[in-house]
Amino acid sequence: MQTLQKLTLPSMGCGTWAWGNQLLWGYHESMDHQLQAVFNLCVSNGVTLFDTGDSYGTGRLNGRSELLLGRFSQEYVGLGKENICIATKIAAYPWRWTRKSMVEACKSSAQRLGRNVDLVQMHWSTANYAPWQEGGLLDGLADLYEQRLVKGVGLSNYGPKRLKQVQKKFAERGVPISTLQVQYSLLSTYPVTQLKLKDLCDELGIKLIAYSPLALGLLTGKYSEQGPLPKGIRGLLFRQILPGMRSLLACLQEVAHSRNKTMSQVAINWCICKGTIPIPGAKSVEQARENIGALGWQLNASEIAELDRAAANADKKMVQNIFQTK
Repeated sequence: MQTLQKLTLPSMGCGTWAWGNQLLWGYHESMDHQLQAVFNLCVSNGVTLFDTGDSYGTGRLNGRSELLLGRFSQEYVGLGKENICIATKIAAYPWRWTRKSMVEACKSSAQRLGRNVDLVQMHWSTANYAPWQEGGLLDGLADLYEQRLVKGVGLSNYGPKRLKQVQKKFAERGVPISTLQVQYSLLSTYPVTQLKLKDLCDELGIKLIAYSPLALGLLTGKYSEQGPLPKGIRGLLFRQILPGMRSLLACLQEVAHSRNKTMSQVAINWCICKGTIPIPGAKSVEQARENIGALGWQLNASEIAELDRAAANADKKMVQNIFQTK
């Protein structure tokens, strides 16, 4: 466990993008009972960080993920309750551009959660398309920390150049950046290998959170070119990427077999070995149990090197988040 201010982060968290998302993940209210079981299993096994966002939950289900997390954390009784850490990402919607709008947004999240947000994060930078918008939002983020409405602040989808600028701006106000969240997996090494974000984060005392460590499910070994593939956007993406990652999947399978682990567990453990906090999602108890199986052991140096080589040689990589800045 590492304490950042009064923020305690475990070595792995749980992503809750699917909790309320019908479009990509086929969420339905009938899943809530199962999701509560996922939450309970995670917390009782030391997976106490839950990552959400105020934009999670589509249409009439707006804010659904936060509402569920609030309910589950209140109803949970058992080991690890005091360590539950809810991290929410505030969306940089076009109509949000003042510092006050950021504070209000976080207060709305707290209302849905029925408790304060532990770690508030800027969901993405507007530097790529509306640089004028970002100043006010960042001021609001720092205000939340100063007003003690949160235990820590973090950023998401920021590159090294922007991260240095924000860190400098925050340091002048005595506000530390606790975390940076980026898309990182064996299929998306770009933030670390090319942008060198891990080195910079280490230098600045920031923890790197790896979202999509299983590349939307591509690294689980459950999907092959022969199909069947998931419906919709994921299926289209998988069809494009799977042919170029045969050698990576073969390598993952080999390591998993020799370790008596699943491919998912090896892919998540690789992220942990790289010094990041992976936040794989889980919609079922089986998935949560499998994710938890990535803890309590470590890949050795030669296995990591083998996986690194296979990752570097994959023809197709995951599509980078359009909001990821340099």
